[in-house]
Amino acid sequence: MPSYDVAVVGLGAMGSAALYAAAGRGQRVIGFDRFEPAHSTSSSFGESRVIRLAYFEDPSYVPLLRGAYRAWREFEAATGEKILTITGIIEAGDPGAALVEGSIRSAQEHDLSHELLSPQQVNLRFPAFNLPASWTCVFQPDGGVLLAEKAVGLFVSTARVLGATVRLNAPVLDVQPAGDGVKLRLGSGEVIEAGSAIVAPGPWIRDLMPGLGGHLKLTRQPLLWFNPVDEVLTRPDRMPVFFFQSDGHLTYGLPNICGSGVKAASHLSGGDLVSADESRAKVSDDEKASLRAILRRYVPAAAGEASRTSLCVYTRSPDEHFVLGLHPEAPQIVLASPCSGHGFKFASIIGEILADLAIDRNTRWPIGRFKPDRVLSGAKFLQSGSFTV
Repeated sequence: MPSYDVAVVGLGAMGSAALYAAAGRGQRVIGFDRFEPAHSTSSSFGESRVIRLAYFEDPSYVPLLRGAYRAWREFEAATGEKILTITGIIEAGDPGAALVEGSIRSAQEHDLSHELLSPQQVNLRFPAFNLPASWTCVFQPDGGVLLAEKAVGLFVSTARVLGATVRLNAPVLDVQPAGDGVKLRLGSGEVIEAGSAIVAPGPWIRDLMPGLGGHLKLTRQPLLWFNPVDEVLTRPDRMPVFFFQSDGHLTYGLPNICGSGVKAASHLSGGDLVSADESRAKVSDDEKASLRAILRRYVPAAAGEASRTSLCVYTRSPDEHFVLGLHPEAPQIVLASPCSGHGFKFASIIGEILADLAIDRNTRWPIGRFKPDRVLSGAKFLQSGSFTV
């Protein structure tokens, strides 16, 4: 008999949530991370993340988002900790901006609460902003902020309380099907057996599953925190999350929710990486100046000096959608990467989905468009112990 029912590889956003979900269902579950959650090289690092309901990327995400909001609130109730703060979100940009048009389409298709506002109305309601008169704007009252690092830590610690085994600083080198189950080979040489494996190692998916990883791209993403010029106007009860698309930039920001400043970043690539372990260039003075210039123009209340910087990594699929589902050649292996830079908000519900797939090989949630088949392109297992194409 396998030592464990479910093994989880990677305890970032998706892996930690899956560990918690599987443990909550009474499974004998073990989780591995090559570092300690949430470490500074992970895609979940950087204090906070945005959550929004009307989804400009594709309306088909909305049912999952509804589930995610529910699951975040249930997790808060279970732990007694606050993770989600509703601030609303302003999405704005040049006329015809895909960001704004996509959110409006998503809201209309799913009958979601939203307001079409003029820039003048936005500036009056939220004085932190100074949006150009030519822009189009939509306000979603359900948008908000998730405390990402706190959530990951809570998923892991609560899973432990529920009986999960957690192995930190324990890199997994190989995941292989073994009969109806799996074998995991650790960096120490130890081999762990389990009934199924959830493989959610973030950017390290390229090393662990090269048949998948060869089709993915890693991008360096600078994160910056700015001292507010007006502390009152940038509080979460006065300034919503924002997302702007104009003049070739796609910029988002969060209010000063943790007292560390207004967090802002570009959703566009800050440079490609060859591997997850590649040394990442520090946030440059030019990157600081460029983002601060955008804040000065559109969010002057937030445009003080940069007080803190960090980096995260996006693991991007060719179509920028998730890769989520059973491996077509080995259904006892569940793949959960990449999230293409917009995944954290879904972690609460994806954790439940991954547990479904690992335990039952099926889920009621609509994840058909995320099937790994479209990216794997006929990947097979080698006898030596890895994927190839």
